[in-house]
Amino acid sequence: MSPPRANGTNGNNHVEAADLNKNPPVPVDDDAAERLQELNLEILSPSTRAIHADDALNVLADVAPPVHVSTTFRYAKDPANLTPSHLRSDPLGSTEHIYSRYSTHSTSRLETILETLLHAPCLTYSSGLSAFYALLVFLRPKRVAIGDGYHGCHGVLDLYMRTSKCEKLPLDCKPEELDEGNLIALETPVNPTGKAFNIQHYADIARSRRAYLMVDSTFAPPPLQDPFRHGADFVMHSGTKYIGGHSDMLCGVLAVKNKASLAPMKKDRHFLGSVMGGLEGWLGVRSVRTLELRVMRQADTAERIVQALDYALSGHSVGTGLSKSDVEAIQAVVREVHHASLQEADKKTWLRKQMPKGYGPVFSIVMKEDVFAKHLPSKLNLFHHATSLGGVESLIEWRTMSDATVSPDMLRVSIGIEDYQDLLDDLLQAFREVAKLRQS
Repeated sequence: MSPPRANGTNGNNHVEAADLNKNPPVPVDDDAAERLQELNLEILSPSTRAIHADDALNVLADVAPPVHVSTTFRYAKDPANLTPSHLRSDPLGSTEHIYSRYSTHSTSRLETILETLLHAPCLTYSSGLSAFYALLVFLRPKRVAIGDGYHGCHGVLDLYMRTSKCEKLPLDCKPEELDEGNLIALETPVNPTGKAFNIQHYADIARSRRAYLMVDSTFAPPPLQDPFRHGADFVMHSGTKYIGGHSDMLCGVLAVKNKASLAPMKKDRHFLGSVMGGLEGWLGVRSVRTLELRVMRQADTAERIVQALDYALSGHSVGTGLSKSDVEAIQAVVREVHHASLQEADKKTWLRKQMPKGYGPVFSIVMKEDVFAKHLPSKLNLFHHATSLGGVESLIEWRTMSDATVSPDMLRVSIGIEDYQDLLDDLLQAFREVAKLRQS
């Protein structure tokens, strides 16, 4: 029998209640959850962990996680089970939720998966920049050493400096300029060029000065790079990019080496309010399932295209499949290409150890004339001319459109999951088209 209707409701409640009676929620299998938690996920491959790391949080019969958009959640109905949060000796469980500014079903699942992929406890935020700001608020550094990199992080640091006495230092400042509690903010590979920096080098400096090292690894998501293996204290990702992977969600991620930092950082997030929404959290879970498949293909395609372009510029096309005409088309308009895979000297020392599975899906092209860079995107058929990166579709950006610090002869390229040959052919025909601008 359906429960009586509350005042002011309509007859649809009878249908909903009847459906629930026919298909009641599946009870939580505590034994199965315990078995999964006892399973050493680290022995499983990243692709398997991305699918199963959150199985213990699946309290419904749905195979695919349902979308939860509620901002608030009911307390226990039995007064005997009501304990004010400030009187609880234990934190909320992974399937307990009060208010979406604290946690939701979707973001809890996403953080659980990311913890196994990034090898450290994780917190999600509304964007990559909000994650960086949250880290600054938590650490309260007096000095931050930071390289050129993403201009957005510099904007966030400038905001933080307005409300503190923090000083900005160049990334390669003298170690003596750093003190205990200061921060080295390293981005590698770096935006927009895709060049890589030696994490261990900066970790050693941080340790010698009792400072912190944060690595922005957005351009090298799992499984390409694990900064914790090389001395990072914090790892940041703009999850909007490869973790999201479909250009349809905003997300920031902080992975924390010292687990003692997690609780106070979570408390900070409660009041900063920079949390992901329920829908975005669900999109993140959907996307991270295929992270390894996407990233490995994207990185491989990017490296092959970079190699073809670089070989053409150096006059060597053997093994690239390029014709003499292709080489001439590249040489006519392209000045140079930047990508971590081209750092041959570094490969012999630290780079292969740091990035053993690939060098990232983003690279940059420097054209011989600004006008070539401005017009090339309009000549392409398979690359969207847009900012951002990491999606399944290939993007190209005349980078000066969104970053005033970048030279107007540079293009940033984010490779998607399309076919390698199709993308290379599209670039070649576009090079031929922009070369005509010189003739006109």
